Amino acid sequence: MNNQTTQTTPVGFRQNASGHLVPEEQIKPIDKVRDDVVSDIVKAAKVLRQAMLDFKLATMGQIIDFVDLSASEYGVKFGGSKGNVSLTSFDGQYQIRRAVGEHRVFDERIQTAKALIDECIHSWSGGADTRLMAMVEHAFRVDQQGRINVNQVLSLRQLDIEDTTWQQAMDAIADAIQITGTSEYLRLYERMPSGKYSQLSMDISSL
Repeated sequence: MNNQTTQTTPVGFRQNASGHLVPEEQIKPIDKVRDDVVSDIVKAAKVLRQAMLDFKLATMGQIIDFVDLSASEYGVKFGGSKGNVSLTSFDGQYQIRRAVGEHRVFDERIQTAKALIDECIHSWSGGADTRLMAMVEHAFRVDQQGRINVNQVLSLRQLDIEDTTWQQAMDAIADAIQITGTSEYLRLYERMPSGKYSQLSMDISSL
């Protein structure tokens, strides 16, 4: 049950940014018009935003149903969203892409991986290549939220270094990854005269 009480502004008053009730007659006409313009635009935007959300949910449902229908021809039942899907119209003019992205973070074992990498760098005779050291420091830097970028650290696993401790560090990196959730992205494309597909922007700022 919601314990918050919905407050209504009394007739003849408007609430200012500080939360104070101001009599209408004390408000300049231009301030009233500005308030009306902003409120009307935001209300219309909220309706549009909800319509876009409804469209996304309905479209994702259609894609899931179609994927299941297509799979049923081979006796397979997925039963829900399973990874990335690309659907193209029969004439090739339109394309719909559903992408599923994972939210990945590192647990405490990433500190073990960093310690093992540091051990490697210090133990190698003659010291490590300065470019490798810079790469390691760059990979393990934290963002403004204090998190380590997963993709940056995973780039170290692509290095072909034959060292037992280094390989232990790479294993620790893999073990430290935790999946905290997923996000589904819907993108629509139209084929241009050049043959390339151009994304139909659903971002109001780019229209």
